[in-house]
Amino acid sequence: MLGILGGSGVYEVDGLQNTRWETVESPFGEPSDQLLFGELDGQPLVFLPRHGRGHRFSPATVNYRANIDALKRVGVSEILSVSAVGSFKEKLSPGTFVVVDQFIDRTTSRASSFFDAGVVAHVSMGHPVCQRLAALVGQAAEGLDIPVAHGGTYLAMEGPQFSSLAESELYRSWGCDIIGMTNMPEAKLAREAEICYATVGMVTDYDCWHPDHDAVQVADIVRVLTENAHNAGNLVKAVAPSVSGIEHPCPHGCQRVLDNAIITSPEARDPEVTARLDAVAGRVLNS
Repeated sequence: MLGILGGSGVYEVDGLQNTRWETVESPFGEPSDQLLFGELDGQPLVFLPRHGRGHRFSPATVNYRANIDALKRVGVSEILSVSAVGSFKEKLSPGTFVVVDQFIDRTTSRASSFFDAGVVAHVSMGHPVCQRLAALVGQAAEGLDIPVAHGGTYLAMEGPQFSSLAESELYRSWGCDIIGMTNMPEAKLAREAEICYATVGMVTDYDCWHPDHDAVQVADIVRVLTENAHNAGNLVKAVAPSVSGIEHPCPHGCQRVLDNAIITSPEARDPEVTARLDAVAGRVLNS
């Protein structure tokens, strides 16, 4: 089942049929909102507004662990994340969709793993995005004539403030392509939960580095957000049918990353921590 995580400006999915909002409890706390269940062309789909309906949570206060855990509990096997981003490249102009393939995590205050003291695991983040799902997303964007970049490095900042000019220039010197506030630790947690994950950064602005553009203003971002949200909805509709026919398990190993990741011996595992991991890691902990 496909899960959609909607970022700023994307608070619903048009065209869903047989819809219902449902509360899903998680041992990691409350998700950002209820989950919206529905169907697109017969494909089951679950939507979760990352910031909550009405945009109630800032990037730093989103409960990323609860969000991913809740999606895993209801049977989500693939996640398409959409989020607003700033651009570090002239060619990645506002309105461009970037299908991300790498991340640099500069967040500082967020719980970034499901695995606490008592059950320790180390998963590989060398290739943090599902190549199969990302390819489907990129093809769908091309089919809709949405300006799209296949691949790009996403710099995740803490926020909620935007970058200083010095920070913006630093990140550009690192070779980053776009900047946002929400894809970390989201991508890390999706990987730990063995869910195929792909993300689209919807460019709203040039951050503050561009000499021909004013510093980032919320009013300008909101205007482009509205335009991007329409394209994001069309992208979801185009991607959903293709997901229904893909093979399982993922040939890139996304759904088996925990096979050799948990290093705490069975006799040393904390029962309470193990119980919390029933959805995320039950496949390996209960085997």
